[in-house]
This record gives sequence, C-alpha cells and structure tokens, in this order.
Amino acid sequence: MAKLLVIGGSGFFGKSILSAFKRELLHPWGVNNVAIVARRASQLAIDHPELVGANIELLDLDIGITKIIPDADYIIHAAASTNAANYLSQPQVERDNIQAATYNFCRLIQGKQNSPKIVYTSSGAVYGQQDSGLEFLSESAPLRPVESLAINKRDYALAKRDAEGAIQKLGLQGFCVSIARCFAFVGPYLPRDQHFAIGNFIGDGLLGKSIKVSATKPVYRGYMYADDLVKWLMTIAHSSGPQCPIYNVGSADAVEIRELAEQVGNYFGVNIDAAEINNPEVDRYVPSVEKAFAELGLRIENDLSTSISKTAEQIQSA
Repeated sequence: MAKLLVIGGSGFFGKSILSAFKRELLHPWGVNNVAIVARRASQLAIDHPELVGANIELLDLDIGITKIIPDADYIIHAAASTNAANYLSQPQVERDNIQAATYNFCRLIQGKQNSPKIVYTSSGAVYGQQDSGLEFLSESAPLRPVESLAINKRDYALAKRDAEGAIQKLGLQGFCVSIARCFAFVGPYLPRDQHFAIGNFIGDGLLGKSIKVSATKPVYRGYMYADDLVKWLMTIAHSSGPQCPIYNVGSADAVEIRELAEQVGNYFGVNIDAAEINNPEVDRYVPSVEKAFAELGLRIENDLSTSISKTAEQIQSA
C-alpha cells in the first residue's frame, strides 16, 4: 500500500484529490493514506468535513519555510495561489511564494532516505500567450515572452518556469520527478467567486441568476473534470523518473466562452447576458494532450456536458 502527500492541498486540486480518495478512486495506485500539507490544512475539517476521515492527515505547515515534511510514496506538489487578484495587487509576493515553496521542497527531498515519485503541477501559462492561429499548445511549443500574457499572469508564469527548472534539477540528481502543465478545469470544489469563468457560471446558475459574459473577443478553453485531473496527476506521478517527463493536463475539446455559458445556462434554465464581440483577436488557451494519450494511455472520461452536470449534482447534494 502507498501514501500520497499533497503539498498545497487546501485548494481545488487538494480538495479534488481528497474527494477522489474518499470515493476509492486512488486504489489503482495502492493509495491507502493521504497527507495534506498547507498553511491552514486543518481548516478543511471545518469547511469541508466531508473530505476528512480515516487515513487522512491534515498538517499545518508552510512548505516555503518548514523544516520537515512526511515521508510518502507519491508526492503531488500543488502549492501556489491561483487567485488572479493577488497577482495584480502583490505580484512579487506571489512569485516569491511559488519559488520559496519549490526551493524549500527540493532541499527537504534531498534529505530523504526514501525515493518518492513526484509530480510538480505547473501551468500552461509557462508557454506564454497562445498564438491565435495555433489550435493546440504541445509540450514542444517554444516558450513565448511572458510579456505576451495579461499583466496579472506574468509573474505567475515566470515563477512556474523557474519552479520547473528546480524540479528538473532534482531529476538530474536521480530523483523520480515529472511536470504536469495544467490548463482549465471544472469540478465541485472550483471557486465560484473568482476569475474562473466556468465556476462563476455554475455559481450563477445555482442561484438562478442570469449568466453574464463580459468578454468582447472570442475566448476558447478546454475543461477537464476534477476526477480526470486526479487520475492524470496520479498516472503522471507514477511515470516519474530522472528524465523528468513533461505532460500537458487538460482538455483539447475547445469551447468558446459564449457556448460554454449557453451549456451551463441550459442546464440550470437561466438566461445568458453576453457582450457582443467587437474585437477579432482570439484568446485561446487549449492544450494538446496527444503525448499523454500516446505515452501513458490516458483518456478523458468526462465530456463537458457530463462535467457540468456532475459538478452541479455534487454541489447540490452537499
């Protein structure tokens, strides 16, 4: 049997992993114990008691400064704020936090006697702004200057690039590491009051409110359901090695944001209030996942319609 350590486990990724564990979706990897490391991990027991229970440890540790982390067979490093507002108001602080969380983790791992399989959750933001004429971003795509990104994404992208380099150095030292470049997701624990469009749409639908789309240009995203995300991260972790393989994680099934709003609106029976398109510039953020398909045999089990209904049903049943 195996132990899984989730660093930065109090956010969407960590909650989705705990939910999957509680529903026995981690059995293929023999995981029978999960430890969550976060600054306020114990708050999960108060805010989400459905996610805690036997064989789950909640450890209040700041990975940027802690001197200890528990041993584990698998490690998913997901420590980073994804709140876009923070990257506008305090970009250097958020960048420093991501770097400290990675550097200190790398120091701690080098002192371990065991050899865990590690996956670092990076971001598709490392590629820079996707060229509007490029349908999918592949792992071999060149990294464009971060100045191509919206200002609130630049420090995040730089920090993630830097963190990837630190993880790759662990591989050069013989550690089993991998990198998951994550894109867009949907699930019951995705925030419904931040910059995640699908989360906000579902939040409005749950309240019976009209769904507002403010974008004035075409916006394309592909959305992966939380359970698929967890299975992909575990599979990538299992494939870790000194060569540090890199895989995109997300859905290549792109949907324009107005169509997304319509799908969510139709599910909840609410109206759509969409701004007219007056800017022909296309905002596309869609991964190629052919590498994960070909090398790891991964597939996406939940299409967008199923993902929306499952997300709504889980929220409503909570």
